[in-house]
Amino acid sequence: MTPFELAEPRSLREALELLDPDDASVRPIAGGTALMLMMKAGVFQPARLVSLRGIEALTAIGPAGEGALKIGAMTPLSIVEQSEAVRAHAPVITRTLLTLSNVRVRNVATVGGHLAHADPHMDLPPVLMALGAHVTVAGRAGERTIPVGELFAGYFETVLARDELITELLVPAQGSRRATYLKCTTRAVHDWPALGVAVSLDADGDSVRDVSIVISAATEKPTRLPSAEKVLRGGSLNDARLHEIGEAAAEEAELISDGQGSAAYKKQLVRVYVARALRAALAQDGEARH
Repeated sequence: MTPFELAEPRSLREALELLDPDDASVRPIAGGTALMLMMKAGVFQPARLVSLRGIEALTAIGPAGEGALKIGAMTPLSIVEQSEAVRAHAPVITRTLLTLSNVRVRNVATVGGHLAHADPHMDLPPVLMALGAHVTVAGRAGERTIPVGELFAGYFETVLARDELITELLVPAQGSRRATYLKCTTRAVHDWPALGVAVSLDADGDSVRDVSIVISAATEKPTRLPSAEKVLRGGSLNDARLHEIGEAAAEEAELISDGQGSAAYKKQLVRVYVARALRAALAQDGEARH
């Protein structure tokens, strides 16, 4: 690796002042699990890294307004996984983290870094999109709130400016909604998925009042499927409807080929896994919800 400056601010304001909106070689670093690999491979050669580890205000988990839960951007994924507040609010997040990479990565990687990296194969973004989550973003000009679904601009791209930082994640109250996340990997369960499917639905028995369907890994960025949702919304979830929704999802999604599989292979995965995820969500009750 080439030499670089490491800045270690103690406050958010100081961190923002150290970033440079006009210099792509100045980058914030959270856990560094992805960035360090890019540096070792020579893909990224920074002039300055701004470490966010010393900003203790970005590590809190607690209640927010209107029944929402806030998670500080510098909270390690393993802490989120172990949090009783997260488990009670949206246990689908806890379940998803159990198969996200491995415990060594989860001990270091952070919520904000996970989202800001914008790798379409990551597991949490589609889950958070299905839950209707938002991020709070801070910059020198002030704060703004962005739905997680609007954070990603493309393959490894976000809408964040170079001098902006994610400060917290906000997960709204879920009420009686049920949610699940399924992924298909071509190797070990904790490996990068060929497809990830997150669904959240509000149902009365087998009748679905509302639903969110989000896929990832098979697409350039986590993608919601409104046409497939429309097929289900207001109807009953039976075998015929599941088949119809799987077909609608496969036709709607713009799929890509990569090391995890061809677009044609992933299209068949979408047909199968969207239906499986909906069936799994509908089967939940009590503590298994979300």
